[in-house]
Parts: sequence; structure tokens; C-alpha cells
Amino acid sequence: MHNDANSLGRNAVAIDDDVVAGLGDRTLGPEHKGLPPAAWGRTVREFLATAPSLDQFETPLLTIDRSAVEANIAVMAEWVGAAGVQLAPHGKTTMSPQLWAQQLAAGCWGITLATIWQVQVARSFGVGRVLLANALVDPVGLHWVAAELAKDSTFEFVCWADSVETVELMDEHLRSASGTARVRVLVELGGPHGRTGARTVEQAHAVAAAVTDAQRLTLAGVGGYEGALAHDRTSEATDTVRHYLDELARLHREIAAGGQYPDGAIVTAGGSAYPDLVVERLAGLADEQGAEGVPTSIVLRSGAYIIHDDGFYAGISPFTASRSDTPLRSAMHGWARAVSRPEPELALLDAGKRDLPYDEGLPVPQYVAGKEASALDPAATVSALNDQHTFLRLPAGTDLPVGAVVRLGLSHPCTAFDKWRLIPVIDDADAPSPRVVDLLHTFF
Repeated sequence: MHNDANSLGRNAVAIDDDVVAGLGDRTLGPEHKGLPPAAWGRTVREFLATAPSLDQFETPLLTIDRSAVEANIAVMAEWVGAAGVQLAPHGKTTMSPQLWAQQLAAGCWGITLATIWQVQVARSFGVGRVLLANALVDPVGLHWVAAELAKDSTFEFVCWADSVETVELMDEHLRSASGTARVRVLVELGGPHGRTGARTVEQAHAVAAAVTDAQRLTLAGVGGYEGALAHDRTSEATDTVRHYLDELARLHREIAAGGQYPDGAIVTAGGSAYPDLVVERLAGLADEQGAEGVPTSIVLRSGAYIIHDDGFYAGISPFTASRSDTPLRSAMHGWARAVSRPEPELALLDAGKRDLPYDEGLPVPQYVAGKEASALDPAATVSALNDQHTFLRLPAGTDLPVGAVVRLGLSHPCTAFDKWRLIPVIDDADAPSPRVVDLLHTFF
């Protein structure tokens, strides 16, 4: 286990490598969909020692491309380093401690999560710094956090609050909790028609004042999520995002000028759609030494970058080939088998909503897999998903026999990973017969 916690530095953050490695001792069984029966009863290590290939697995299947993951981690690590900001990737994207470990090893500041249960999963793997990008008013969860802080003085935990009522409820529950540790809180600024967050800077100041007055809370910075305010890269959308980020910066400067930060500050924003705009508008606030006042870390929370996609993020991310010399690559693919050709221009595949994401765009057919792999006509499209079927519309005369396996490009990793307890990692998604080199465990 490595642990060098520093709330403002770029030092390595703890994760218990032994616990992560212990996932290799889990026994495989029929609850792990897609795995062949030959794997049942073996541990992950034992099965991987047989050097399985992808064509030994059942369909439908979701896979992760190892080389793409490694490349994406490197791209983002280099970019945030050059920008002078920190990265606490949103762990809810994958809920895979094995991937969290890779991200932390690459220098990530911490792991962001969305619910207290997800935080508890992270702590079970020894994650030493967690940013909960949400308010925490659950009394059971607050008591657990208080006990965890009392038990481990190196554990760093930060959460959000967007109203005076939230602050008062948190403080009330914590006053009856064990220990004396204060919970660090970021004031969340939102925007009109957005998600959570105080709707104006003035309202956010009232929240900051309430945190300052609380017995068991400490004001630790400001944060929010610009992705709730826009969904494309039109000039109107990017202007909206820039205005919001400027307001977040103003809130931080005004709180700092008022001397309300006792121990430095975190300013956090940035999903996977607009991290470039976050750097553009907020990176100038970074002053981790406090040379010009309050020590301040700018923390991005982009989570989808590690997997990227062939859909939504491929269109909106700043790290696409049309916008970057070092683009991200899609690391996930679906694999589905043709089980019916009831009409000349229709194939039904054996994957559906239970297997593949569909909320940010339907899967994109790429090619017919196998040793005689062949690209599908670009006119081939997926028109719908049922629970367990994909409707693949084909140009007239397309040769796609029953039993053929189609590789699908996917959109939105967050709603891909949550459908799989175990995901095969392959060496090369473009190989005629990809080799399975690992199995990723997820916790949803």
C-alpha cells in the first residue's frame, strides 16, 4: 500500500494494491455473463493462465481494449500536468478499483464518487482521498464518515452542500457522531435549469457562511458541474459554460478575499465534455503554495476519458482527432451475434438494453468479426434495442449470416459498465482473434 496524502499536492494517493490484486482470487461462475462454462469454478488467475481468446467467450459481450486504456490515461496525465491542474477522475464511470489503481498510479489527485455507498466501496480498497460530488445528508452515511475520519487520520474526504438547510442538517447529524473531526465541505454553485447547486453567487455565499458557523464542518472550497448546463459544442453552449465557470471563479475569489478558508481551497469542475473550458477559465486560480493568498488546487473530475467512446464523447470531447494532436481512443466495444435474418435488410443480434448503453446514442455497427473480418457498409445502422435484441438495418445484398459476430461501437461508458459484473480486457480490439489478458471487476 502506498500513502502520501497531501490535500493540495500532486503526491501519490493511497489505494491498497494488495486488496486490488486479491480480486484475482475470486471464483468465476455463471453469474459472470459472457464467460464460458470452462471458466466456472476457477479463479480469475487460473482462468487467465489458460490464455483464453475472445472467440472462446459467449455473446453478447462487452470488452475493454488494454492498449486504448493505457493510451488514454497517458494522454490525460500529460494534459493536466501541462495545464497545472489536478485530476480526480469520477470513479462512478467504471466502478472498477483495478482502473482506479491505474489512474492513481498515473498521478491522479484522488477519486471522485457520487454516492456514499460508492465512497464505502472505495474505502474498502484503501482509497485515501475521495471527493464526493454530491451533498451528504444521510445520517447513516454521515456517521460512517465521522467514524472513518476518526479511525484514519490520513483519510481525506470532501463533499458538497448547496443550501443552508443542507449545512444545518449535516451539522446536526455530525454533532451526534463519534470523534471530533470536521467534514470538509465545498459550496456547490449551480445554474438556471441545471441540476443541484445554489442558483446564484449570493445564495452560495449564504451557504459558505453557514458552513463557517457549523460545529463539525469546514469550508474547503467551491465546486460544480458545468455539464448539466450544456450538451453540445455550439457557441451558445460553450458561452453558457464559460459564463458559469466565471461565476464559480468569482465565488471562490470573494470567499478567499473574505478570509473564510481556514486551510486552503479546492476549486473543482469539469466533466468529460468541457475540461478544456474549465482549464481556460479556472486554471489561473491555481496557487498550491499560497504565494498570493489562499493555497488553491484546481481539480478536474473527468471520468469518461479513460474509456472514451464512439458516440457522445467522440463528438463533444476536446480530445478528438479533429481537436487534438493526441486524441483519446474508444476502449470499449460490444460484440453481438446474428441470431435471426427475418427480412432481407434486417438482422437481429443477441445484445440489448441489458447489455449495451443506449441513453446517449445507439450502438454503431463496425465490422463482422473473426479471421475473415470485413467492414460493414457505412449505411448499416442500429435502429432500436429491445431488452435482449439489437435491430440491425442492412443495405440490400449485405452478407451477414446467422451466427456471424458483429463488433459494435458504443456511446457513454457510464451506462456500459453498470451492466457487467466482470468485463474482459483484450490486447487488441482490431486483432482477428483478440487475446483476453485480464478481467475487470465492477461494483454497482
